[in-house]
Amino acid sequence: MTQSTTRLLTGADWSQAVLLYNELTVGPPADDPAAFDVVLAHSGTQVLGAFVGDDLAAMVTLHLLPNVLWQGRPYGLIENVVTRQRYQRQGFGRRVMQAAIEAACAKNAYKLMLMTGRARGATGFYEALGFSGKDKFAMVLRQE
Repeated sequence: MTQSTTRLLTGADWSQAVLLYNELTVGPPADDPAAFDVVLAHSGTQVLGAFVGDDLAAMVTLHLLPNVLWQGRPYGLIENVVTRQRYQRQGFGRRVMQAAIEAACAKNAYKLMLMTGRARGATGFYEALGFSGKDKFAMVLRQE
């Protein structure tokens, strides 16, 4: 695997993050740096990125939310996992996912959840990281 660093993203990373968001999405394109700033400023949310030099190779969003049933301990929700096409299959997605898992553990999260599109073929990637589809069934209600 190519040498890289992993860190929290900031608003200054928008120009590179937007490229990854738009490689990921099948919905409306990301085009508003203010929306990125809203996510970054949200309490309990982190966007982590793996860099090759100054080039953003992969990123993930981690939301930590408290749960009354677990004495206020948080659970984590993973969203927007994406690796830039030219860096795929080089370990950068795994690197940002491991950083998100470690960040959730550091906050004493009792579980991490994510959803992945059926057509994306990424279930094996997540299973190799320890995720399982056996305990939960995901459902989505979209409001466009």
